[in-house]
Amino acid sequence: MSMLWFITTLAITAFICSSAYAYDNNPLQDICVAVNDSHASVFVNGKMCKDPKLATANDFYFSGLNVCGNEVPGFGIAVKTVDVNNMPGLNTLGISLVRGDLEPQRIVPLHTHHRATEMITILEGTVYAGFLVPDPANFFKSRLFSKILNPGDVFVFPIGLIHFLYNVGHKKATCLFYFNSQNPGLILIPNSIFASNPPVPDDVLAKGFQLNMTEIAQLRKKFS
Repeated sequence: MSMLWFITTLAITAFICSSAYAYDNNPLQDICVAVNDSHASVFVNGKMCKDPKLATANDFYFSGLNVCGNEVPGFGIAVKTVDVNNMPGLNTLGISLVRGDLEPQRIVPLHTHHRATEMITILEGTVYAGFLVPDPANFFKSRLFSKILNPGDVFVFPIGLIHFLYNVGHKKATCLFYFNSQNPGLILIPNSIFASNPPVPDDVLAKGFQLNMTEIAQLRKKFS
């Protein structure tokens, strides 16, 4: 009886374990349309790998994160990214890093990283950070999780959830953003809705957000 129990348990465990690993890799691009022509295709889910014998320490090294990056026009934030494009050794490791310098009273608008969880730490300044979680009791509402963050504080945005950052201080705020993906993706909610190409029809926006046509035109102009 004990042997039968052991064999049955072993079989069930083997089935569960094999199922746990039988899944597709998470995509590192937004869309992937099948194509039969090899000349019209691209390599996906990472970059081509260098021959390991040719790898050097510099492939796993980046310098300059102590310096502010390039400003993103219109957002009041400068960013410097450490990813597979400037640190090739990160390829397939599922991690990337961004330094952000946010000007006083400026906000990183509501957005989401649909392929990654994000963890931030504050080096300088004071930031109000928050994310929204759907309310299981009411489909039409959400719950806000937010904190005022000071130097040394750490906060996490779960994967795919809408979140924001607001520099509530009177000096520049410097933050580090860590992602568990080499290509976390970025969807800016206002821009995606009001500056899409082709545009979302006005009547859809009017009904969806209870706006009039003048307000829609103003929002299109603002986020385009």
